[in-house]
Amino acid sequence: MSDLRVNIAGVELKNPVIAASGTFGYGMEYNEFYPVSLLGGISCKGTTLLERKGNPPSRIAETPSGMLNSVGLQNPGVDQFLSTYLPWLLQQDTVVIANMAGSTLEDYCAMAEKLDGSAVHMVELNISCPNVKEGGASFGTSCHSVEQVTAEVRRRCRKPLIVKLTPNVTSIGDIAQAAQDAGADALSLINTLTGMRIDLRTRRPILHNNTGGLSGPAVFPVAVRMVREVYKRVKIPLIGIGGISAWEDAAEMMMAGASAVQVGTANFHDPMAMPKIIEGLDRFADQNRIGSIAELTGTVREW
Repeated sequence: MSDLRVNIAGVELKNPVIAASGTFGYGMEYNEFYPVSLLGGISCKGTTLLERKGNPPSRIAETPSGMLNSVGLQNPGVDQFLSTYLPWLLQQDTVVIANMAGSTLEDYCAMAEKLDGSAVHMVELNISCPNVKEGGASFGTSCHSVEQVTAEVRRRCRKPLIVKLTPNVTSIGDIAQAAQDAGADALSLINTLTGMRIDLRTRRPILHNNTGGLSGPAVFPVAVRMVREVYKRVKIPLIGIGGISAWEDAAEMMMAGASAVQVGTANFHDPMAMPKIIEGLDRFADQNRIGSIAELTGTVREW
């Protein structure tokens, strides 16, 4: 059997397959289908400083080869995460990644301090959130705001820091460079693309929030392109996200430059998606005499 272990910012994962934030909760429900210890890691539900009820319904809309969601970061807050969910997660023999989100720089800083004192293995900084003090633009859409929030979190948190990038930008390479320069240990990309669907009968958007995040197989080619672009710009490890549904997708994403992958929407239509992807990668590596799956990273041969 091939060696499926990968290393992200000094943290060893038993394989490169991670549950994507917002699609896996805290792993408890999926643990009824298979032991989540099979996974390389779990990026937990996006967590805010205080409890959030999320957006009013409707929150989900189907699209060709994907889905739109506007859940609104419903979660119990960081204190409840640390006291209730983290103890269980730490017993599951997998890497625990705390995904943090905020509306102000002060929110991020306060959460960083709390997570720094916890036993989580890594922190994933979601910068796709609107900065309410700067007119509502996403933290992740300008190099200045990316540098600012990453640097402030870095000062307060010694945990390995992953910065999760939004694709809704003019230059993903510039944004990635800004995050690296400000102290990110790794990058995950891409978060969802902004989309919209309209109900023809009512002429209203299907989502109560009007727009939502597009995920699923439809975004996969965009994610592969962006991972490749960022791989050429930065020196830190990348975690590829976006429409990965099968082991072939994971292998392709790794060839583009990812050291690991996150799987999200696929879990909704097949709860066994991630174990199947792990098995497929193992089989592919064995058949192709790849000693370590990490050897795949960045090996695409461009024309």
